[in-house]
Amino acid sequence: MEIREHYYHSLDSTNNEAKKQAENHCLEGTVISAGRQTAGRGRRGHDWETPQDEAIATSMVLYPRVPLERLPGLTLLAAVAVRRAVSGLYGLEGQIKWPNDIVLKNKKICGILTEMSVKDQQAAYVVVGIGVNVHNRGFSEELADKATSIDLELPDGRKADCGALRRKIWEEFVSCYETFARDQNLEFIRKEYDRWLVNRDRTVRVLDPAGPWEGIARGIGSGGELLVETEEGLRPVDSGEVSVRGLYGYV
Repeated sequence: MEIREHYYHSLDSTNNEAKKQAENHCLEGTVISAGRQTAGRGRRGHDWETPQDEAIATSMVLYPRVPLERLPGLTLLAAVAVRRAVSGLYGLEGQIKWPNDIVLKNKKICGILTEMSVKDQQAAYVVVGIGVNVHNRGFSEELADKATSIDLELPDGRKADCGALRRKIWEEFVSCYETFARDQNLEFIRKEYDRWLVNRDRTVRVLDPAGPWEGIARGIGSGGELLVETEEGLRPVDSGEVSVRGLYGYV
């Protein structure tokens, strides 16, 4: 699949623009990137700030022929792609907080938001949106102890390159996506994902609508679900908020 990037100085949201392009039947692999987002979004409706030329804001349009129940795996693929790219270009070995946060020294550098349009029980299109803190030097009081950036973690005052990192992320993602589209599961990246899973073998709290519960995370299943060990055995978690003890203020 060919990557075709369109770069904008500023947008309200790269996901919004990508969805517009998808509605107009743009080619698969179309990427929408912006130097600044004025109304970026994270998971569960959270804002995702993208100051001018300080962070990556980028989204890709896909037309996967994959069952709907398997499509959440795309979010995990994006997390793997970001982790690989950051490691390959800058030697920073990030970890993954299930399902898709990239963490450096227990602080978040990346947000991923996957959105889709469904028609006749199939995905008409999927948009994978990725935001990475790159040059950011300061964060709001709410995020100061939870967020960091590539530059803040690089030694000797080195600076990352947004363009190079963006290209590397999408190259890694396409490589994963093509295998996922063929196999229609995540078995091919399970070992890699589990190796870098910050949740693994740690106590997690699952904020289930039926009531929160705790267990020990043991890794992911082939569909991307988090496998949590409880006294009753392994319980798969396929959606919802999962907090990790000692991370992001959960003690």
